[in-house]
Amino acid sequence: MYPFIRMIYQSFKFRRAPKLGLFETHHSQHYCLPWDIDIWMELNNGRTLTLFDLGRVPMSIRNGSATAARAGGFGLAVAGASVRYRKRVTTFQKIDMVTRPVGFDDKFLYMEQSMWNAKGECCNHVLIRGAVTQNRRMVPPIELLKAVDPNVQSPALPAWVENWIEADNTRPWPPTRD
Repeated sequence: MYPFIRMIYQSFKFRRAPKLGLFETHHSQHYCLPWDIDIWMELNNGRTLTLFDLGRVPMSIRNGSATAARAGGFGLAVAGASVRYRKRVTTFQKIDMVTRPVGFDDKFLYMEQSMWNAKGECCNHVLIRGAVTQNRRMVPPIELLKAVDPNVQSPALPAWVENWIEADNTRPWPPTRD
């Protein structure tokens, strides 16, 4: 089940936190709970992606994009992800989550997120490609972002993000069904 209560808690917790600029980093702490684990007694890989929502939504509240989305009738959807899992996250382990917008192009927003353990080791890292929607169709992200900052410009996307975009563009769509 989606962690609605945890999302409400995170949103409530950060509602009065200092505002962030559109490309500033949001930090949050979370625990791996018993319903987050898989049969190997560690954080389930799919649940990891769900828990990353607990960082993106409060970040969007703090940087003003959630308010602008609501006011302009925009939606946000994950349109792609590249994930690395490197260290186990086990039941009741506390993790520090780092959520940072990387930039945008004419089609998508790009955000990176990571989870860190108490030893300061990165447990996992994800690059999220987000789509901005309006009236059930994708729109250029600049339409939403200009509502937050009329002078917004994307920082240069890092080479590794550009490489991922380029590689993903070579991937066939739709895939074969053989």
